[in-house]
Amino acid sequence: MQKYISPEGEEFIVEKEANDRLLNEGIPFIIVDIREKRLSIKEGDQFLYTDFQGNIMAENTCGLGFYAQDTRFLSCWELYLNGRKPIPLSTSANRDYMAHIELSNADIIENGELIIPQETINIRRLRVIGAGLMEQVRLKNYNTFPVNLHLQAAFYADFADIFEVRGFQRRKRGQLFKPKLSGDTLILAYLGLDDVFRRTRITFSIVPDSWEVTYNKIKVDYLISLNSHGRKTINFNVVPLIGREEKKIPKFEIAISGLRRNYNACEKVCAKFTTRNDISNDVLDRGRADIRALITATDTGSIISAGIPWYVAAFGRDALITAIQTMILNPEPARNTLEILALFQGKVEDSWREEQPGKILHEIRRGELANLNEIPHTPYYGSVDSTPLFILAMSEYYKWTGDLDFIKAHEKNLQAALQWMDKYGDIDGDGFIEYQRKSKRGLINQGWKDSFDAVIHTDGRPAKGAIALVEVQAYVYYAKKRLSQIYTDLGNVKSAAKLLWEAAELKKIFNERFWMADEEYFALALDGNKRQVKTITSNPGQALWSGIVDEDKAKKVVKRLLAPDMFSGWGIRTVSKLAKNYNPMSYHNGSIWPHDNAIIIRGLKRYGFEEQAEIVATGMFDAATHHAYNRLPELFCGFTRRGHNWPVEYPVACIPQAWASGAMFMILQSILGLTPDAPSSILYVNDPRLPPWLNYVNLSDFQIGDSHLSITFNRRDGVTGFTVPKKEGKLRIVMEE
Repeated sequence: MQKYISPEGEEFIVEKEANDRLLNEGIPFIIVDIREKRLSIKEGDQFLYTDFQGNIMAENTCGLGFYAQDTRFLSCWELYLNGRKPIPLSTSANRDYMAHIELSNADIIENGELIIPQETINIRRLRVIGAGLMEQVRLKNYNTFPVNLHLQAAFYADFADIFEVRGFQRRKRGQLFKPKLSGDTLILAYLGLDDVFRRTRITFSIVPDSWEVTYNKIKVDYLISLNSHGRKTINFNVVPLIGREEKKIPKFEIAISGLRRNYNACEKVCAKFTTRNDISNDVLDRGRADIRALITATDTGSIISAGIPWYVAAFGRDALITAIQTMILNPEPARNTLEILALFQGKVEDSWREEQPGKILHEIRRGELANLNEIPHTPYYGSVDSTPLFILAMSEYYKWTGDLDFIKAHEKNLQAALQWMDKYGDIDGDGFIEYQRKSKRGLINQGWKDSFDAVIHTDGRPAKGAIALVEVQAYVYYAKKRLSQIYTDLGNVKSAAKLLWEAAELKKIFNERFWMADEEYFALALDGNKRQVKTITSNPGQALWSGIVDEDKAKKVVKRLLAPDMFSGWGIRTVSKLAKNYNPMSYHNGSIWPHDNAIIIRGLKRYGFEEQAEIVATGMFDAATHHAYNRLPELFCGFTRRGHNWPVEYPVACIPQAWASGAMFMILQSILGLTPDAPSSILYVNDPRLPPWLNYVNLSDFQIGDSHLSITFNRRDGVTGFTVPKKEGKLRIVMEE
């Protein structure tokens, strides 16, 4: 019998049968079992992902579990009444940190006799994530007679790294230990190959009447007697512990009230959006709450995580785009995000992690595989666009706050990012920024469409070599123009002028090399041989945001974006219906991404295509109202909108997801035509246009620099006007052509 003494001196016995299995549940960790909707809640770096009954089934293949720091601390949590799964009645996770599940009983039969009729026992599961996961299970008897019940709960923890859950095959794992149940406490434990001791501590408010262990789960059993209309409540507290870590769990009600106060405090420091359309209010309130839920504290500060369930981690690109989208709400999360990304900015050349001096990270992970360096995410730098987006987000923060001290404190970071674009980003010296994978465990494609099949020639062949993406050149162009203004304000006039010249040169060669005269549209990319990747995609739409597109080409680009092969009625597809690789159910080759559409809408507005911006914005709004809690998902399928059909869900989309949650704020800012210039104490308002479904918008507690204001937009007879009922500070409001 092999034993292990924990860092606290506690003895554990190795679970040999489980450790001898290649995969502890006897199934591959791949996401294929998507037969019903899922339920997710999150707080901090912990999240719970279950089926709609609130269960984590022991043999699920879709990644259900309770996670913390990229590790699954519960891979099984099943609830049974007299040996049968309860009947689901309703489920709600309207609050990001809390779920409310109502269940009932099936017929309970003993010795062929009906003992308890169906739907006479109510099981209410309330759960909240705080310092750990707290669940309160309440049973109530609605029969006119007393009943005796068996409530059974099953638990197991495989301590799988999230990359294992998503399909990473390991030859060897650490040691799992036999569960230890003592009184009201159950300990599940694992010693990783990284020598980190991980535990799942489950405490019960009532000691179980009996329990049994098999190799992959521990079952506890409660004998419960209820009088007519009697009730019984049992609390389960689940705490993930890493190393010598210890945590105290507050009382259930205290945890809920504390989180509610925290969310209310977050709301108070955000700009308020009020419309006369209740659904619009719900969409915006949901986006704000989801952004709060996705803000994740780390050892080095807080950052906007990318999404639940697979991306509760720092992602450079996602966090930066979300920061730009939501600056109108509150610039503080953007500031915190920029601080962390500056801290981890690349310092050396490291091909395993694809790190280079000045480069902004792609992703950080903190699980066992990262600790062992089996994956390069420590951090991993394989994204070509995070670095120019870092400059853009820094500039956007400055435009909203006028905080020149923050810019000065990060001037070296901006300079390093610029040097990366010029020295490392342009791999072949042709003036464009390219990517080419260096790490064997890195991403093949390193733009925002990072699927292996996202950059495909029209004949179906994948583009190879150093690839220059169309939207990345636009980001670089815009970053240099925006950085030029920052340098001007810092007194570095020579560098500012140089950047403007470089941006102008980039715009010239961009419009020459990427333009496809036969298609009257821009190519997705240039491959390693400088051949155009001519597949029609949404990427050129994002280029409009930057202003890099020549005026004579913009109208043609917009016409194609709104053509039936690209615009589904719900939004603009990632790939044209006419393309060989089009698949409306794919991740990047025909689906619809809200953040992509939001950036495109910003570009449409910039070039004066008001009507087209309104059409796409309306599609996005309608799509939000057809999803649960009026929430835009990470993406949805690209099927054409017909009659009264609904947008088709993408089965494993992250919900909530950061840049989807921020999309409506970018869209609203665009259609209202708001452009801040805090350093000059100006708010530009450019031809605001409210759509027919939104005839009134009021922004209050709205801050630009040191000025506060409320601004109200009204639509009458198709014309949108605005008033400023309140203004504090020296801010001027300027109508802009």
